[in-house]
Amino acid sequence: MENYIGDWLNLLLRWLHVITGIAWIGSSFYFVWLDNSLVRPAAQDLKDKGVDGELWAVHGGGFYNPQKYMVAPKQLPEHLHWFYWESYWTWMSGFALFVVLYLFNAQTFLIDKNVFAWDSSAAAIVASLVYLVMGWVVYDGICRAFGQRKNGDLIVGVLVFVYVIAATFIACHLFAGRAAFLLTGAMLATAMSANVLMVIIPGQKKTVAAMKAGQKPDPMHPMRAKQRSVHNTYFTLPVLFAMLSNHYSMTYSAPNNWLVLALIMLAGALIRQFFVLKHKGKRDYKFFAMGAALLAAVAIWIAPSPRSSTSGEAATPKFAEVKVIVEQRCQMCHNAQVFSKNIQLHTPELIIKNAQAMYQQAVVARVMPMANSTQMTDSERDKLGAWVKAGAKPE
Repeated sequence: MENYIGDWLNLLLRWLHVITGIAWIGSSFYFVWLDNSLVRPAAQDLKDKGVDGELWAVHGGGFYNPQKYMVAPKQLPEHLHWFYWESYWTWMSGFALFVVLYLFNAQTFLIDKNVFAWDSSAAAIVASLVYLVMGWVVYDGICRAFGQRKNGDLIVGVLVFVYVIAATFIACHLFAGRAAFLLTGAMLATAMSANVLMVIIPGQKKTVAAMKAGQKPDPMHPMRAKQRSVHNTYFTLPVLFAMLSNHYSMTYSAPNNWLVLALIMLAGALIRQFFVLKHKGKRDYKFFAMGAALLAAVAIWIAPSPRSSTSGEAATPKFAEVKVIVEQRCQMCHNAQVFSKNIQLHTPELIIKNAQAMYQQAVVARVMPMANSTQMTDSERDKLGAWVKAGAKPE
């Protein structure tokens, strides 16, 4: 029952995380597109009101005319919508999911002793939390130190890229591959949400407060907010890949997995750059081509070597061989007392019943055993796969 409740908690938190993530990323993408699609108004009355850009659009049977003021309108509107809860709920639901899945099961999900032999689960948990916090501290420090300098955007971009590579290397040498990828994505997502909480919204509130006090708003606040918002849009595709990667073990289980993650995240940022420029009317396909080429290169690089065969197809293993493999590699977490994901494998009947699930998880996805904690070999995976393909027979 405890596992069943945990699965429901996992499901509901994941559902909430996806919903709020769609809302946040959707609004973020929309405003980046909108900002890059605005044109200077021709009408004098709009110029007199301080409108710096406008756009006409049609959607859902209606016409829309968004207008942007350079710093703020001369008179504050009575009803002002703020965009921030999408960000906050995405981060909170994601962190809650991380706690439930990874921190409560650190020995299984967070730690891989073949990568780093932590003294205790507590040490690994603390290190993972420090990793998230340090990502924001270093990123924010870089932005504050170099963001307002000449060529500041370029300097910040290069330094943040270097730090992300270093952080990716560290994570992949401290935590299980699956956790390392997720943590790196969560580090960037934390920086994104902290940008909203610590920079963008406070700046907007100071602008509103200045207007209510009859003072001229400081243009530095919207300028800094715009800079952080642009950073967020480039983080988005790398973060989404890191969040999805736990379903694709060929990435996080690959040799030099830190470089795999770094290259794929770079590909995502390059592809995002193509779309950002496209919104501005510039179709610079080299960024899309570079991103696609990086993805193709990584796919070729980590592709499994074809297995050689000396005498055609290997003989189908007997059930007795498969039973020994399951007993040694799987029954630790799938038995009469402990049955992760509601799967038990402690009897021949249950092994046969769950043969297809074992095939998908241990042979195709190769995510089980978790972090390969029981050291299942490639030969054993091949035997299990051959037995299932031959019909999973009990003899």
